[in-house]
Amino acid sequence: MMTRTRPSRVLSALRARPGEAPLLSDGAGGIDARQLLAQVDALATTLRARGVRVMATQLDNAPYVLALDLALHCADAVHVPLPTYFSPAQRAHVLAVSGADHFLGASAPGPSWCDAPLSAASCWRRDVTAVALPRGCDLISFTSGTTGQPKGVCLTRADMETVAASLVEASAALRPRRHLCVLPLATLLEQIGGLYAPILAGAHISVPTLAELGYSGAAGLDVACLLRCLHRHRPDSVILVPQLLSALVAAGEQGASLPDALRLVAVGGGRVGSDLLRRAQQLGLPVFEGYGLTECASVVCLNRPGATRPGSVGQALSHAHVFVAADGELMVDGVRMIGYLGEPPLPPGPWRTGDLGHVDDAGFVHVRGRRRNVFITAYGRNVSPEWVETELTQQPAIAQAMVSGEARAFNAAVLVARDAEVGDDELQAAVSAANCRLPDYAQVGAWLRAPTPFSAAQGTLTGNGRLQREAIAARYADAIAALYDTAFPSNQRTETA
Repeated sequence: MMTRTRPSRVLSALRARPGEAPLLSDGAGGIDARQLLAQVDALATTLRARGVRVMATQLDNAPYVLALDLALHCADAVHVPLPTYFSPAQRAHVLAVSGADHFLGASAPGPSWCDAPLSAASCWRRDVTAVALPRGCDLISFTSGTTGQPKGVCLTRADMETVAASLVEASAALRPRRHLCVLPLATLLEQIGGLYAPILAGAHISVPTLAELGYSGAAGLDVACLLRCLHRHRPDSVILVPQLLSALVAAGEQGASLPDALRLVAVGGGRVGSDLLRRAQQLGLPVFEGYGLTECASVVCLNRPGATRPGSVGQALSHAHVFVAADGELMVDGVRMIGYLGEPPLPPGPWRTGDLGHVDDAGFVHVRGRRRNVFITAYGRNVSPEWVETELTQQPAIAQAMVSGEARAFNAAVLVARDAEVGDDELQAAVSAANCRLPDYAQVGAWLRAPTPFSAAQGTLTGNGRLQREAIAARYADAIAALYDTAFPSNQRTETA
């Protein structure tokens, strides 16, 4: 096996694993560590022979993705994984700024690329001027962002594997032995928590395709299909984003059979909300909320057995230290990126997360929302919209919500109903229930119903499910304005700007 100058904990764990121990399965078959290492060796030989420097991939979930990722490390090449939901324009941007000379995906990304098959995958290459990358860069993870083009976060394998080792330590009491990859493998959270961590823990990994999991398009999900996949693979652990947890909880409350083998359901990528957690626990789902950032190589905090506090995102993992700056912003010391692609090197010191929150006396971290999203009402009260949106989407009738109220006498919301059968009266009852949990200045005074769900395809969600606030506000600008015009006719309305 060829090894890179910089060692890899994951490769070391694979070499130490018994040769016949099952490692990866995709529903059609499985491979052990010895077979995976042989595949990595063969791929690395080919990559070196071709002189691959930067390889971008846009692939479905499959064991091959892990083999390729490890082979790129062995071949001293940089991996640029792209989610399948990235648009052609986003993909073109990533390929341009990363200087990728090879691309694996369903089709050629442009006329300048030549066919260059690689193993069982479709591959293309091009001649391109090398882009200057930060020293030690092993992987570039492109955040989908809430505005503008995706930004490339440059990470080292050592840092990513340090986070994975911390996750193994944090989940040791539960000893999950079988993990099901539910998120796309191009997602940094699944790559570190769903591939690297289980390998370090000696666990088995199930990697069904995205279609088998029930995904369709940029935002579609067949919950019944996902449930069938969970029952078929019977995992001990899964990683979910809040939208997936909400969908599973809603299905369980409607009588669907939920998997009974789960020991760890880690949830991150956005605010979860205490009511959703309570409903999940009532259904027997062992949910543990966490928090992380791509810039900090994914997971920073996680609730865990013996150290759980509702309303928090858990205590910091062993590799990280979280504290609060004087202005209320959460700061993270420890593992962090080596820089943004194409930007000057980062100065030393902790990372400013952009999130507001606090750390309680027991070290549990509480996140209120993004600093840049906070708005100030006409009465001078600061409101974090994520806080209000979380209360709204914890109501079974509401699937998605976007709240605004800058310089206004009351807050307005754009709501997406859980399904077409939910009537306006039911939505109003849900808003009223959420308002009962909020102080008066944060309550929703008026709302409108969006005719279609927010989605990445229509530009109202980022690829990983976060609201594109400016896009939603622009799309429903006239309808939102009408809510305020109805409450304050032009001859009575008070100017608040």
